[in-house]
Amino acid sequence: MDSAVKRRFADRAEAARALAARLADEHLPGPRVVLALPRGGVPIGAEVARCLNAPLDLLLVRKIGAPWQSELAVAALVDGERPELVIDEETSQATGASRAYIDAQAQIEWREIERRRALYLRGRTPAPVQGTTAIVVDDGIATGTTVRAALKALRRRGAARIVLAVPVAPHDTLMALAREVDRVVCLAEPDPFRAIGLHYDDFHQVSDDEVIAALDAAASDGRAAGRAPA
Repeated sequence: MDSAVKRRFADRAEAARALAARLADEHLPGPRVVLALPRGGVPIGAEVARCLNAPLDLLLVRKIGAPWQSELAVAALVDGERPELVIDEETSQATGASRAYIDAQAQIEWREIERRRALYLRGRTPAPVQGTTAIVVDDGIATGTTVRAALKALRRRGAARIVLAVPVAPHDTLMALAREVDRVVCLAEPDPFRAIGLHYDDFHQVSDDEVIAALDAAASDGRAAGRAPA
């Protein structure tokens, strides 16, 4: 695990540049693919992919919040050939989130995953993952439930190595996630940790249009360079 002392970023663009530079120093083995969690992770992933000359794709995953506290994740649903539901048993029990509640919410979130897949990818062929160094990127991690679900699904898709790379996250969450990956790169592990947005001056909600523009730019860069997975 690798972390620096910087605790605050002007915006996602600054965090992306810093994270991309750190990952470039890692000299990660190829072929490489960058997988961003939408929406906030896409601007970060686009810069990382550009810096590493690697293809950019999405990990479509949706958090299922607690019944009375939607920001507190009790489970997460991950897109894929076989969608995967990962439940945080401890949190779901503590918040009274029954399996029936989680299953009902999963149906709602699946419809959102389908919407985002159609909107963002528009039939684009997924980047190959099997045998690659898969670099999973987001703009930050809080509880880690959503990311953990994505990592489990990624292992199932045959990634040779998984690197989790984020600008900011709590230390205990990173320690728990480290068991799911081969490498963790994080720029800041603030203590105390309260919320991801508190570590950015500008933490606006990333729009669908911003996601589409970032994906289109990454695809255009790859075609211009004749790029295969790095």
